[in-house]
Amino acid sequence: MTPTVPASGTESPFAAFGLTGAPGTDAFWTAATPAYAPDGDRGWVALFRWRGAPAVVDFESWSDPVPLVRWRDTDCWYAEVRMPARLRVTYRFLVDGAAYADPSNPVGVGGDRSVTATPDAPPQPYWPVLGTDDILPLPRTRVRWTGGRLGGRRTVRIHPVGGGGPVVLLLDGDDWLHLHPAMAAFDAAADAGEMPPATLVFLPCKNRSAEFGCRPELWEAVRDELLPLVAESGVPADLDRLVVAGQSLGGLSAVYAALEFPELVSRVACQSGSFWWTPEAERLPDPLGGPVGGAVAARLRERPAPPGLRIAFDLGEHEPRMRPHCELVESLVAQAGATVRTSRSAAGHDRAGWRQALLRDVAWALG
Repeated sequence: MTPTVPASGTESPFAAFGLTGAPGTDAFWTAATPAYAPDGDRGWVALFRWRGAPAVVDFESWSDPVPLVRWRDTDCWYAEVRMPARLRVTYRFLVDGAAYADPSNPVGVGGDRSVTATPDAPPQPYWPVLGTDDILPLPRTRVRWTGGRLGGRRTVRIHPVGGGGPVVLLLDGDDWLHLHPAMAAFDAAADAGEMPPATLVFLPCKNRSAEFGCRPELWEAVRDELLPLVAESGVPADLDRLVVAGQSLGGLSAVYAALEFPELVSRVACQSGSFWWTPEAERLPDPLGGPVGGAVAARLRERPAPPGLRIAFDLGEHEPRMRPHCELVESLVAQAGATVRTSRSAAGHDRAGWRQALLRDVAWALG
């Protein structure tokens, strides 16, 4: 869907969104935005505002950036952006080359991004609302993972949920520590009876393209180096039951591990897996334009999935180019006899939209 920006007219466009006060006054700025009004095609029009200098609203993976226009001679810059039904999206304002969170939006992600959702987007219970100045709590236990097959040095944090249990390996762990409050969300879901006991292991990534392609080194290192560190950490952990949760390239890597290392990984929560991936794809002008299902589909055609796999697949509703790749892999895995669950989140290619599926699908994978 293509966002649109109106030209400045003679009547204020803000009343339709419930904003009171003369545009540009302090009373006007006290209202929270983005604000939404229904669109004629079952979608929405969202109002974004910025105070002061010319700005652009930049969305994560959903659309091209949208420039804001100035309202008359005030300090208000605004854009009316058409959005589809059921969308949760991360965005930021770009001003003179710098990125800023939306000061009118209380829902922040890190220091320079915000999250908004259309009124019909499903709720995300258990995920606390955090502002851009809030500091996320971190697990008390951490281990140093140094050298080995992957080289370098990493800090891996470990957190018991409900007293601890099977290991849940969260790929891109730093994002789930510092941007999205996964520790608090898992704890809240467990307190509500929606999550069984588990031990979260937040695995940071140094180079996503190098580590999350269909290569064995990461999973050999997890098996031979990381899990022994978890066992020695003092946190209760059942190393015989491992769930891997990954998104995008991380989802690709998680499914690859289940296919090639079934004795290590047999339970997966995969959100928007990058199943377009082949060894050559990232060097192509259009990485998603290659063979449907990429290397994983090719492997599944040659050899069926190992027995006993339990994989939850989720995909953003607003990811049309990802859909054929993901649907083919979902179908091939199910045809091989794995236990498969599929769902679609109200999102594009965006962690803000995947995070409720992360909780639900990890709980399902734990069985």
